[in-house]
Amino acid sequence: MDKKEIEYRISELKLDYIRLQNDLEKLESVDGKLSPLEKQIASIEEELSELRKRLREQ
Repeated sequence: MDKKEIEYRISELKLDYIRLQNDLEKLESVDGKLSPLEKQIASIEEELSELRKRLREQ
């Protein structure tokens, strides 16, 4: 991945993260099942961390 691709992917992940956070808040308010969303959020956080690391190394 080049720098532009990494930056684009980071932007996509940020949007997904925001959407999932909103969904999580809605589910919390109705006592819904949170673990699948929490796993997705954790996965996004890991990928963001890795992409930012790769971006700094370039």
